[in-house]
Amino acid sequence: MSKLFVALALSSLFVAYQARADVDLPGVALFTTGGTIQSKGAHRQKLMEYSDGRVTPQELLDDLPELQGIAKIDVTEISNIGSGGMNTALQLKLAKAINAALAKPGVTGAVVTHGTATLEETAYFLNLVVKSDKPVVLVGAMRPFTAVSRDGPFNLYNAVRVATSPQAKGMGVLIMLNDEINAARDTTKSNTYRMETFVARDLGPLGYADSDRIVFYRRPLYRHTTKSEFDVGALDDLPRVDVTYAYQESDGVAIDAFVAAGARGVVLTGSNADAVKKGQTKGVVFVQSDRKGAGRVVESARQMERGIVTSDNLPPQKARVLLRLALTRTTDLKEIQRMFNEY
Repeated sequence: MSKLFVALALSSLFVAYQARADVDLPGVALFTTGGTIQSKGAHRQKLMEYSDGRVTPQELLDDLPELQGIAKIDVTEISNIGSGGMNTALQLKLAKAINAALAKPGVTGAVVTHGTATLEETAYFLNLVVKSDKPVVLVGAMRPFTAVSRDGPFNLYNAVRVATSPQAKGMGVLIMLNDEINAARDTTKSNTYRMETFVARDLGPLGYADSDRIVFYRRPLYRHTTKSEFDVGALDDLPRVDVTYAYQESDGVAIDAFVAAGARGVVLTGSNADAVKKGQTKGVVFVQSDRKGAGRVVESARQMERGIVTSDNLPPQKARVLLRLALTRTTDLKEIQRMFNEY
């Protein structure tokens, strides 16, 4: 047997092995929206005010060749903006794209890059409207792509690992930063600058992305994804809902302004009885939340008499997300209260 024949045979075996390996890898749909994870600073020590360019989806993938060993990545760019610019049109576009991707049999899960400032709102929105039990993982970074101590690449690597984990199936939408796996509903950004910013204050993380394996320790019991009654497939907009912030001597001016601007719902962190009553006469739905960031707003006879829905332990920004979707289905206060109790 000639050396040439042996070399050709080994080459053929290697090609066949590589092809088989590629076939066996799970498929992950990656959707990029921007944020710090896709931002560039002027130099490697620039950890704030980084506005010196944007990282493309392909640059993200080229920077992480390790992903080639764990998944077949199909990337779609939804936007490349800071999360302060995330809006209804982009969220609906993202949700519809994720639902379409997860309906494909070759796709195991989805990953979304997102700025951290409003990541929790998009994550909770998707938790209510994604129609699949396949994992959806939102990921971001606290330091820009160019930083000497950047966290984005490893966060993204772990997000893909979680999206391919059989244990993540049926867990609802997840948030993956700082090695921690958190539930979209439970989690909020708690620090403006530190990498351990995303926390589920009342309940803690679902699990961890450790070096040896993905580990889960609990499962959410509230309704989400496949058990959700909300469907945005035919929607191109959502009702306007605004949020008030309570402080000493705050009055009803903000509520009056939101109602005048066409709000169909208002989330309260305090209250002004006269402004609420005026809004209710115009059909506006009010939800009582709280500014503290943890703990439940419990149902009470007083709130029921006043016709105000309570938000359970949803912070104002997430209560707004749920109320917008609730208003696509009903204005009945008992029904909306049911939704806040179940989701």
